Amino acid sequence: MSEHPIRLVVGDDLQRRRLTVFFRLLLAIPHYIWAALWTIVAFLAAVMNWLATLVLGRSPTFLHRFLAAYVKYVTQLSAYLYLIADAYPAFDGQAGYPIDVTIAPPSRQRRWRVLLRLPLALPAILIGETLFGNSWGFRRKQSLAPGSLLSIAAFLAWFACLIRGRMPRGLRDTGAYSLSYNAQLWAYLLLLTESYPDSDPLAALQDLPDEDAPIHLRGADDLRRSRLTVLFRLPLSVPHLIWLTLWGILALLAAILSWIVSLILGRSPSWLHRFLAAYVRYKISVYAYLYIVANPFPGFAGKAGGYPLDTVIAERRQQRRWTVLLRLLLALPALAIYSAYSSLNLLLAILGWCAALILGRIPGGLRNAGALALRYSAQTHGYLLLLTDAYPYSGPCESDRPV
Repeated sequence: MSEHPIRLVVGDDLQRRRLTVFFRLLLAIPHYIWAALWTIVAFLAAVMNWLATLVLGRSPTFLHRFLAAYVKYVTQLSAYLYLIADAYPAFDGQAGYPIDVTIAPPSRQRRWRVLLRLPLALPAILIGETLFGNSWGFRRKQSLAPGSLLSIAAFLAWFACLIRGRMPRGLRDTGAYSLSYNAQLWAYLLLLTESYPDSDPLAALQDLPDEDAPIHLRGADDLRRSRLTVLFRLPLSVPHLIWLTLWGILALLAAILSWIVSLILGRSPSWLHRFLAAYVRYKISVYAYLYIVANPFPGFAGKAGGYPLDTVIAERRQQRRWTVLLRLLLALPALAIYSAYSSLNLLLAILGWCAALILGRIPGGLRNAGALALRYSAQTHGYLLLLTDAYPYSGPCESDRPV
């Protein structure tokens, strides 16, 4: 696959100054004014660029340069506001900021795609809304709209940076993934490129960490999907959803028992660990099937290695009793990010369902984004059910790559 012409470049060192973090929104007030003015001019330039590209088949160089600087500025300001970078951004949208965007020079574009750019962009806009917030209006977009993956990560990161003076890598990369997609979306809407925004988190960032997590997903997938089973995916999943509900009731009782025993012994009994691990594996395989992330019909036993997208869960280990005692409270930040990933996964499933019916395959970006959301779900469930005391890692990592 060729590299996307719009790329996010991350040069951030994760260090944060507590004082500027605390007053981040106030310090950005001059940028609010400047961004509002620039947005008005950029809108007029975008209309001109649309007309010119429709006639010439490519964006004029001076308009491309101006709108590219605007996209870079919006990305840099967003990185500052959402704590993805610490340095105060310049007002000109030039290169050199720790979170930057590289934009390829103007190239030929097909006129029918230029004419229909807005309707063609609707699926990407929906993904942008879930990842970033409102991708249309700059003022609302910078208001930390509740519910988007980026806004939740920034809210949690604000507290983490004030306490530690450092940005957690997972939260930084979660935000960077959202910014990368939003930059590509803006560039597509403003006709800076004909390349569609890529939702693949593994392609969004370079130098992904190789997290040796006790819970992760592993598997191979050729992206092909059976149109017939895709069409009836929801009714075919009903038996699994019923069985999952019944198993979930038993899993809740088992989790309570495991919590009591782990509080006394420092780790859960092996038979409870096996039972709850099978439940998590089964749940992830059901939702992988339901959300079109995987194609085969899953079994009902949650057996290790029994599904192409397998949930790997390490053997039980000793856990600190105080983290066991406060597990539900400690899991609240992870549950907030889990809710955002769940919303993203539902949207990806709808888009993947439509794509698979038309193409007979699911786009790799949708599949990998869905797998990331499922991996985070598995880690969150594993943390809550005391299968591990390793905290869920919210960002993309090398272990997410299909093998």
